[in-house]
Amino acid sequence: MANGKRYKNDSKQVDREKFYDVTEAVKLLKGMSKTKFDQTVDIAINLGIDPKHSDQMVRGTVSLPHGTGKSLRVAVFAKGDKAEAAKKAGADVVGADDLAAKVQEGQIDFDRCIATPDMMAVVGRLGKVLGPRGLMPNPKLGTVTQDVAQAVKDAKGGQIEFRVEKAGIVHAGVGKMSFPEKSLEENIRAFVEAITRAKPSGAKGTYLKKVSVSATQSPGLKLNIASLAAN
Repeated sequence: MANGKRYKNDSKQVDREKFYDVTEAVKLLKGMSKTKFDQTVDIAINLGIDPKHSDQMVRGTVSLPHGTGKSLRVAVFAKGDKAEAAKKAGADVVGADDLAAKVQEGQIDFDRCIATPDMMAVVGRLGKVLGPRGLMPNPKLGTVTQDVAQAVKDAKGGQIEFRVEKAGIVHAGVGKMSFPEKSLEENIRAFVEAITRAKPSGAKGTYLKKVSVSATQSPGLKLNIASLAAN
């Protein structure tokens, strides 16, 4: 299988025991076998926390300086002027009860969901549908807001949401293989910085335990955490 052969060849370039400087890791990733599609560059961070405790939850948003390379479809629950503002800002789907009905039927063709505070009574009923998909609007993430236009622009401009998983790992796509090395490096640094800032009050001991990057079809590279702090 071609993919398996490609992966094997790429794996030979990676020292599994080594912790790479971020600049070196990006260079190595970019030098790996080319694919027919533009692979996503992913980051995985192991955190020294237990998400089962509410004071150790890590969640938030970060605007990557060079975006993600992925075009995000944005839905907005709003009425009147706010609905018009959302449409002007580039929202893909805008509605109120009509949009709620579509969501209930399973018509979810969007990646980010924003709502004005007065729409939360309607959106709240969609918790069982939107919640498991990580699409529920949340004031802490800036997705329940009066300024829907700004929220749409942020979402379209490369802002991503992050949330720690049960195993204490945060995953995110931080760009595409077609990005220049410098852009990927700056996106990786911005993401790690955001995770560091989101350190919860209940975190004890080492917070950033392990950081690795990979592309969709490449082996992972462990990063030297100290190299991420140094600019």
